[in-house]
Amino acid sequence: MVGAALGLGIPSLGPLLTLPVVVIALLLARRPSIRRWAFGLATGVGSVLLLVAYVQRQGPGTTCWRTATATGCDQHLDPRPWLAFGILAVLAGLIGQIRSNRRRGPT
Repeated sequence: MVGAALGLGIPSLGPLLTLPVVVIALLLARRPSIRRWAFGLATGVGSVLLLVAYVQRQGPGTTCWRTATATGCDQHLDPRPWLAFGILAVLAGLIGQIRSNRRRGPT
């Protein structure tokens, strides 16, 4: 949740969401039991990046549409960079968590 909020706050809501999330993350990092799941931060950020890539899947450029009652055009970003960084962040979080759990052993 913290990673997803951080991923949402950086590109869209800026300091309005980013500062409280960083404070929460720092408070959570003080607890050893929660620190074990720190790689979830990267996975959360990656999930938001993948969501943006999905929403922008018709891009890059302008896409026009028409229904029975309305017409319009939408501008779309290039989804490929969002997809690439999203996949990298999710994989980094998952691989990091797996390696961390293997190093620790069963609990």
